[in-house]
Amino acid sequence: MLAVNAVPGDLPVRIEEAARRLDGIIARTPLQVSKRLSRTYGAKVLIKREDLQEVRSFKIRGAYNKIASLSPDDQQRGVVCASAGNHAQGVAFACSDLGIRGTIFMPAITPLQKIDRVKQFGGTAVEIRLVGTSYDEAAAAAQQHGRQRQAVFVHPFDDPLTIAGQGTVAKEIYEELAGEVDVVVTAIGGGGLISGVATFLKHQNPAIAVIGAEPAGCPSMAESLRAGHVVVLDEIDTFVDGVAVKRVGDLPFQICRQHVERVAVVPEGDVCTMVIDLYQNEGIIAEPAGALSVSALPQVAGQITGKTVVCVLSGGNNDILRYPEIMERSLVSQGRKHYFIIEFAQKPGQLRQFVDQALGPTDDIVRFEYIKKTNKERGAALVGIELKQSADLEPLLQRMKEIELNCRLIKSGELLYDHLI
Repeated sequence: MLAVNAVPGDLPVRIEEAARRLDGIIARTPLQVSKRLSRTYGAKVLIKREDLQEVRSFKIRGAYNKIASLSPDDQQRGVVCASAGNHAQGVAFACSDLGIRGTIFMPAITPLQKIDRVKQFGGTAVEIRLVGTSYDEAAAAAQQHGRQRQAVFVHPFDDPLTIAGQGTVAKEIYEELAGEVDVVVTAIGGGGLISGVATFLKHQNPAIAVIGAEPAGCPSMAESLRAGHVVVLDEIDTFVDGVAVKRVGDLPFQICRQHVERVAVVPEGDVCTMVIDLYQNEGIIAEPAGALSVSALPQVAGQITGKTVVCVLSGGNNDILRYPEIMERSLVSQGRKHYFIIEFAQKPGQLRQFVDQALGPTDDIVRFEYIKKTNKERGAALVGIELKQSADLEPLLQRMKEIELNCRLIKSGELLYDHLI
């Protein structure tokens, strides 16, 4: 492992080498102008479409560059990696393409769609093992396996060759825009992508601002930068699974401390809203981690007015089965969906009174179930209500009060609320 502060001085050169090594292997993904986002922020906003790689994420760049750089002896020993999904696909693709045996450890909570894609790309060249509930637990098992079998560990972010591969994203951006770029925003998981991007861009032009984005439930880099050293988070929310790591890499931390202007921490609900917006407006299918960079724009709006801004859409491996939860989190985040415990008197007309006198003309009941009858006179029900806009909540509460309805709004942080959402 690299010593602390040991940022390779030749990393920009390694990125150039990686670009040559990856030529003909990866797609040179397009920069797509978003007229909607450009109007919203008064800037020229472009989206770097890494979801259009064959493995639907940027991870193929670093994984392939690392594995293709191994000596013949190391390739003969085989490789091992840990991944929440996208790095695994890159490793699987490289192993199959280069004829190298690989063992891939993935968290047991990894979406089935990503597991199936790893099998598809790796074929008979790779073996998949599901271990633990987070990347960190899978990584510990993978490293132990590597030591036992003397296989080469292909790190998803804390390795100069992996970082160099990811840095080719920035090389493409810079070349396509002929250097005319002011701000680049990218997601942060372990830090490999933003490290490669920042290293290349700052080497070309120190005035280019590089901004990171992390989910609020897993702000590993933001907390580390605040503390001045790498920290390990005790608990994380794994919803944005592509960036859900408790600890960022040592090398990425050092690079980010030197070259990244700021890290925006984005609530998961806002990420979900952006996943939906990208699909409905740009026709882009983004996974939550892939939408992180675009989701950070509201927080940096003051920094990007009148500038050319590139958001790296890092991946599009989204399982369609996740969309109901994404919709749910988005509506809750916007203040348009709420849950109540309501006590109804057990006599005719109570539900009709609630519908006719409490609900507004655009309010919609989306969930209703009796959860307990406390006695013969009253019964409690769990009621979910979707509003057309967040401002409709206060009038709803007032109407409930006027008809003397005994109700309680379930709030964030309560055990039942967390179960529902």
